[in-house]
Amino acid sequence: MAKQKYISATDLYKIQLIQGCEISPNGLYILYGLSGIDKKTEEKHLNLWVVNTQSLVSKQLTYGKHHNGQAKWSPDGSKIAFISNRADKKQSQIYILPFKEGGEAQQLTQLQGAITNLQWNPDGKSILFGFKAKSNEAIARDKDPKKQKLGIVAYHYTEVFYKFDGLGYLSTKKWGISLVKVKSTKVQHLIKSDTHDNLSANWNKQGDTIVFTSNRNDKPNFNIEDVQVYTFNLKTKAEQQITRNDGTKMLPAFSGDGQYIAYYGKEGKGNWWRNQNLFLVKTDGSQANAPTNLTAAFDMHVDGGTLNDMNGTPELSRPTFSIDNQSLYFQVAKHGSNTIYCLQISDKSISPVFAYKGTASAFTLDKTQTQLATIYATMNDMGQIALHQLHPSDTPTSPIVCTNVNQKWLQKRQLSAVEEVWFKGSNDNDVQGWIMYPPNFDPNHQYPSILEIHGGPLLQYGESFMYEFYFLAAQGYVVYFCNPRGGQGYGEAHSKSIHNNWGTVDYDDLMVFADLMQEKPYIDAKNMGITGGSYGGYMTCWAIGHTQRFKAAVTQRCVSNLISMWGSSDFNWAFQLTFGEKPPFENLDNYWRMSPMKHIGNATTPTLVIHSEKDFRCNLEQSEQVYVALKYLGVDTELVIFPGEPHGLSRNGRTDKRIVRLQHILRWFDKYLKKTIVA
Repeated sequence: MAKQKYISATDLYKIQLIQGCEISPNGLYILYGLSGIDKKTEEKHLNLWVVNTQSLVSKQLTYGKHHNGQAKWSPDGSKIAFISNRADKKQSQIYILPFKEGGEAQQLTQLQGAITNLQWNPDGKSILFGFKAKSNEAIARDKDPKKQKLGIVAYHYTEVFYKFDGLGYLSTKKWGISLVKVKSTKVQHLIKSDTHDNLSANWNKQGDTIVFTSNRNDKPNFNIEDVQVYTFNLKTKAEQQITRNDGTKMLPAFSGDGQYIAYYGKEGKGNWWRNQNLFLVKTDGSQANAPTNLTAAFDMHVDGGTLNDMNGTPELSRPTFSIDNQSLYFQVAKHGSNTIYCLQISDKSISPVFAYKGTASAFTLDKTQTQLATIYATMNDMGQIALHQLHPSDTPTSPIVCTNVNQKWLQKRQLSAVEEVWFKGSNDNDVQGWIMYPPNFDPNHQYPSILEIHGGPLLQYGESFMYEFYFLAAQGYVVYFCNPRGGQGYGEAHSKSIHNNWGTVDYDDLMVFADLMQEKPYIDAKNMGITGGSYGGYMTCWAIGHTQRFKAAVTQRCVSNLISMWGSSDFNWAFQLTFGEKPPFENLDNYWRMSPMKHIGNATTPTLVIHSEKDFRCNLEQSEQVYVALKYLGVDTELVIFPGEPHGLSRNGRTDKRIVRLQHILRWFDKYLKKTIVA
């Protein structure tokens, strides 16, 4: 057997990621997308595959260097609908692929705009989808090569939310709900508006009514939590408002009998620290029928929310009613994992149906609801299609892993061992963390270490593959990470603790972990590093202004000045909901109190500053302030900017840039942390 190598930065080119997961109605196949990277062009592509649930043999359905995604089985399992840019890389369309007979995919639409959220009518004759039309200016530019070469002359906005990270400057068009007939290919635009988005549409079982969410407030950009659930009857064209309470709402789903709608959401305004919960509401639209919070008693976060640097966080599936309408299936982010629960509506009792260490993403059930399919990722596996046999009242059994994506090359790599630890935080609170050891770890040697801090902060680290951590550990570092107070997955008291109070107990918990690690006999206490991105970048900047214990730091896509963050982020004014609900010009001292720039004058730690040019979440100016200040102070610092990349460079950026990013991080830590390593 050939000697195993360690994971390297260039191995990023080898990665294939599973996206989407849908079991066929008869339970014999699971449909999924599999991504790849063209190293020559740096372009990413996605093709459709199925795996047989009995033989566990996978078969590729689409080919080519296109993006074929969001695939859905027809109700009888004979066809597959999907969205593809195979005819025009800049314009995706809806296609139908015959599954049983085989053959070429048929293009259904000839649209100009964005398409998402395909949903088959239960009769199989039409497909519902979300649609945002291109502007007239964009259409004219597409037709004129001269205008294409010159590019956009100017952006013109009248609304406060005008950009979004990863999408850039936004179209002024709104999301609507459309339908395409499969046989005639005729498109109907059912619901559209010039003032508000209509999102997340889904059918009832009878196929005559859809449910969706929308913010119809007169000032939706300043009342962002006034999202309501609506229904629309295709026969009568009647629209009905179902909910009237404040709070975000998403992914609504009808019960089989059509009497109820389940959805995910939060209660009230501004309380971002609250758990997302599972709600149930009657479909009659009566004001007397307020939504019922089904999961309030469990203090659990109904969401994805577990970070990785492969594709971000697990995909959240709609709540799914049981056949008898008496229970609901849904996902939960808890203690570093994403599990799937079943809730009995009558008594609000819950039980896990897929509860293993790891992350369960994008789950679906077959027609008989005897099998559940999901994407199952773990700390040492980027994600596989997994099948779970549902046995009511039985203890969950181990999932059947149906694919072996990435395993061929990963088996030739020696991954680091990871140890889960729980420790007491600064207020005797419980904190969950992990320690990743270098390959061939020797407890009698001392190693330099790196504290990794997650973003959000309303997210969690956990049982999910973190490429950056494995890469750094492979270079001889002990990498440790945890979920300090302020994140979600550990109850509302945990997440609320830093509301309007960043840089307090969260920092304390991290320093307790650093204290614990410093005392480990295998840790070189003189060579400890710190890094993190987004909120983790905030905390890295906060740390270098409050302690000199770290020998080197790397701050990535950071938040450094909450005053300027208020106006420069794509979230712009909405950040004030976390910081006292007033803008900086009404509460300047409060924002400055929590800003790392207030304390940057204390910094002496050599710090590498990394940011993306097109980061619209944490604007580039946040890192520029840190870099200039450190230069002014005479602290060793460098600035690395990645052109054209968004906030999520580390997980979905261009691969060559992700590689260079890792190399810069390693170079900086090697420069400062490997000088005095003790053997």
